[in-house]
Amino acid sequence: MNNSRLSEIMRRMCWLLLCGIIFNGALAHETFGTEPLIIAASPSVKLPLEALSRAFEELHPDVKVQIFYDSGLSLRQNIAAMENSGRFFVGSGPIHLVAPAVDELLIRLENKYYVLPGTRRSYASTRLVLVVPESLVDAPESFESLASYPTLRIAIADPKQTEVGRMTQGLLTSLGLMKSLKGRLDVAVDAPGVLDHVLSGQADVGIVLSSNAAGESERVRIAAVAPDEGYDPPVHSIAMERYCPNRPLCEEFLKFVQTENAQGVLRRIGYGPPK
Repeated sequence: MNNSRLSEIMRRMCWLLLCGIIFNGALAHETFGTEPLIIAASPSVKLPLEALSRAFEELHPDVKVQIFYDSGLSLRQNIAAMENSGRFFVGSGPIHLVAPAVDELLIRLENKYYVLPGTRRSYASTRLVLVVPESLVDAPESFESLASYPTLRIAIADPKQTEVGRMTQGLLTSLGLMKSLKGRLDVAVDAPGVLDHVLSGQADVGIVLSSNAAGESERVRIAAVAPDEGYDPPVHSIAMERYCPNRPLCEEFLKFVQTENAQGVLRRIGYGPPK
């Protein structure tokens, strides 16, 4: 092989090597250019957490929030297993924050020191609401006024089978409405069934949790929010994991979820403030 040919090969190899370095550098920048914030959460709080995450990223463009979902029991087991598995969760790296569906699990995790004591922050509550089709003009403006609409048929979730049904029954009993609503209650299997009955015309109005209504916001509207009578609105909280690798970042997110900015985001998707 002559020197000219050898030089040409060497130039091409150097060019390919340089391209590879540039490509890998760009890829590394794309992958690692933002600070990860990893949250382990229950699927039932997906809607508020993703809304909060997007709002937080807008304020912190150098942060990328990643959420991994698992059931409450599996979430607890996975967090406990980190003690013997390098403190890693689902192969993603260390967890920053933990957000189960109910506070009870967070309290258990705190008692076992899997989350740091004193870091739990409540960020939202799920309220019972009265929903109506968007097309319904003359709608009740409160739960108490349901007695003044004798022809309206009201869909509720089965109180014998569902928690939302039991909460609804407790609310209506506390408000003294059960007698006036007798014969007008349309019992659905669950909360999605209530929405189906309202949207199909089988019922005129329905009672569900605000989080259920948020999923159908384009077809139903919230006519009234229930008072805190006869039931306890579920409260959602989040806390810092024991081995959180970036405590200042975690503290920033925990502080953010209780700001007016964050609460405004949650109100728009049907969630109330935490007690």
